[in-house]
Amino acid sequence: MGNSKKRLSLGQKQSLAGWAFLTPAVLFIAVMSFLPMIQALFLSFKTGAGANLKWTGVTNYVRMFQDPVFMQALKNNFIYLIIQVPIMLILALILASLLNNKDLRFKGLFRTAIFLPCATSLVSYAVIFRSLFAVDGLVNTVLIKLGFLSTGYNFLGHANSARIVIILALIWRWTGYNMVFYLSGLQNIEYSIYESAKIDGASPIQSFWGITVPLLKPTILLTAIMSTNGTLQLFDESVNLTYGGPSNATITMSHYIYNVSFKYVPNFGYAASMSYLILFLVAVLAFLQMKVGDKRD
Repeated sequence: MGNSKKRLSLGQKQSLAGWAFLTPAVLFIAVMSFLPMIQALFLSFKTGAGANLKWTGVTNYVRMFQDPVFMQALKNNFIYLIIQVPIMLILALILASLLNNKDLRFKGLFRTAIFLPCATSLVSYAVIFRSLFAVDGLVNTVLIKLGFLSTGYNFLGHANSARIVIILALIWRWTGYNMVFYLSGLQNIEYSIYESAKIDGASPIQSFWGITVPLLKPTILLTAIMSTNGTLQLFDESVNLTYGGPSNATITMSHYIYNVSFKYVPNFGYAASMSYLILFLVAVLAFLQMKVGDKRD
């Protein structure tokens, strides 16, 4: 009788087996991710280097908003966010709608061609764009041949044009990535809905705004949140494409954190405080997007 009472049910055995598989991963994530995050939080309230770290309270957080380079980096991140993200998502949605047409030939080829930039190395594509927009690069050569310019223009040497180059690079690389999400969502929409709308006299544009956009709203919200998070943490383009120049005009927050940590005299406490500001901005914007975009009861 005693042995029968001690036996575990099948559900309990399955639950124990599940926890046995999950426990190593949970411990690994806790030690490698959450513990460093907590340590970085305490570090953000300290200044100094090495063993000479001293608790200084919110000094680092106050310093951020008095630091002209960081404020420029914050401004740049929001410029990229406000301009690049909407253009990229709208373009991705339009391309997905066009490539979802069942009568379109060579769909696989077009989809692959648009997605391929996403598979390009971050360093490689930055080098490509640097070459394209160099003074003697392809873009200047074409513009001179067409008569728009008399001499080569230094796109990466001027603040506004350098930001435009970064925005173009981001759109080129990430549009196909977001298009795949929209294509996946469109596969779950019955094509008969579009055919019914066509019979009722709806134009392609009316079908797009009346059927595609409303039914893809959860996917659009997902890509908007991911794109916002990615743009606020932008690093590679600033480092590899413009080097943050000219005169920090295109530097991003993550790039400045890297400089403060490893390029200048190391100040890990200040870098940690800037990192937590990025985390705060990501969390707040994601929350606002969820509240605005998710209308489910």
